[in-house]
Amino acid sequence: MNHIPGHHHISMLTKNAPLNHEFYQKKLGLRRVKKTVNQDNPSMYHLFYGDLTGSAGTELSFFEMPAAGRTVRGTNAITQIGLLVPSFDSLKYWKKRFEQLRVTHSDITMYAGREALPFEDPEGLRLILINHNGAEVPADWAAWEGSPVDQAHRILGMGTVEITVRHLDKMAATLTKVLGYVEVFRSEHEAIYQSVEGQALGEIVVKEQDGPNERPGRGSVHHLAIRVNDEEELAYWNEAVSQHGFQSTGIIDRFYFKSLYFRETNGILFEMATDGPGFTADSTVEELGRQLDLPPFLEAKRAEIEAGLTPIDE
Repeated sequence: MNHIPGHHHISMLTKNAPLNHEFYQKKLGLRRVKKTVNQDNPSMYHLFYGDLTGSAGTELSFFEMPAAGRTVRGTNAITQIGLLVPSFDSLKYWKKRFEQLRVTHSDITMYAGREALPFEDPEGLRLILINHNGAEVPADWAAWEGSPVDQAHRILGMGTVEITVRHLDKMAATLTKVLGYVEVFRSEHEAIYQSVEGQALGEIVVKEQDGPNERPGRGSVHHLAIRVNDEEELAYWNEAVSQHGFQSTGIIDRFYFKSLYFRETNGILFEMATDGPGFTADSTVEELGRQLDLPPFLEAKRAEIEAGLTPIDE
């Protein structure tokens, strides 16, 4: 039986790529592992941050949209991103670091049964550090030694992702009946689902909330990508999604991975993406994220694409 081993990446919108880079690499200590463009609209940057190589399950990605307005929060949206840190002492370290760097944050609290520290990036994206409490992480996750964050407290990878929807039962059916998640908690207006038993790295919190849909802008989440081992499994999921009545894009070759997209009944966009070949497909580990990398089908347009982009690192 095919099984989802956790999150793959999550994609957001930013208005300002240099500000975004400064926050995620210099303040959060994640490595920018790929500077590329949106393959469907090469006029905008697509930036990826993660561990040493941008392993599946560690990746935060951003599309730069300079004209993006503010996000108007609402329902039917992905509303918070969890990031795992090693220990409770790590939460205390980060609270002090956020105070020193003037990062908007709250007090240490409990979230989905774990100790956690909510905070926001400069564009209002809601994130939360979660105590992984010394639990094992995937063997392929590797620390980036260039991080400015103390080694004992570096962000490990993605944790619990929160989705707010108008109809909880419809989302529950998608996660459990289509994708094989297990419901581990349920109350009247909230539920928790896991793809890996007991692990936050494949966990989704679903909150039911009525009202208008969120209006996306800077600091909003575009989609959540779910991890798939290889293309054979991706073909299985493509068939499963279609059989349950969802319209799949079919398998798309993104060069760094292959993926498919579908939108569930509340309008939440999911991607399913393979682990490989990964970001070293066109770069050495040492050079990851330094230059503008383009997939082969865009390489012939490099001069045109570069002319339309504002340099990030100058």
